[in-house]
Amino acid sequence: MMLRTGFVRASGYAHKVRRVLFAVTRKKVDPKEVVRAAGELNQRIFEKLGELGVDKDDVIRVTVPFTIEEGTIRWDYEKLKIEVYRKSEERNLALAMEEVEERERELDERIKELEELALHLKKTSEEILEKLEELKQEHTSLKLRAEG
Repeated sequence: MMLRTGFVRASGYAHKVRRVLFAVTRKKVDPKEVVRAAGELNQRIFEKLGELGVDKDDVIRVTVPFTIEEGTIRWDYEKLKIEVYRKSEERNLALAMEEVEERERELDERIKELEELALHLKKTSEEILEKLEELKQEHTSLKLRAEG
């Protein structure tokens, strides 16, 4: 399997790694393992970014293969690839990243709104089912009294 972050500002790579890893391993690995493996990879990326002198405003793209063995994510660090696009050299990419980040923030807000709505709908649905059960019980007891 392969983890690919796509273009991301260096300051935001850790969050992106975690999100992408959760997405590509969904229903294949325990979420605690995803958090552990993401933390391990993020530490390695952090060290490499320091060695490369990457600024937090630079844009990077991370690609790394991994396997899942007995529920554990194992990174192939020999093939870890970090592409660096320096803000000072890549003006257009820096501007494009600002737009991407803004859209990601908007998407996150919309997702949060939908999650809250889904929870509200679930609660409302449960309340409706409770009322239906009450009505059924009342109807049954009325029927029994009328027959009795």
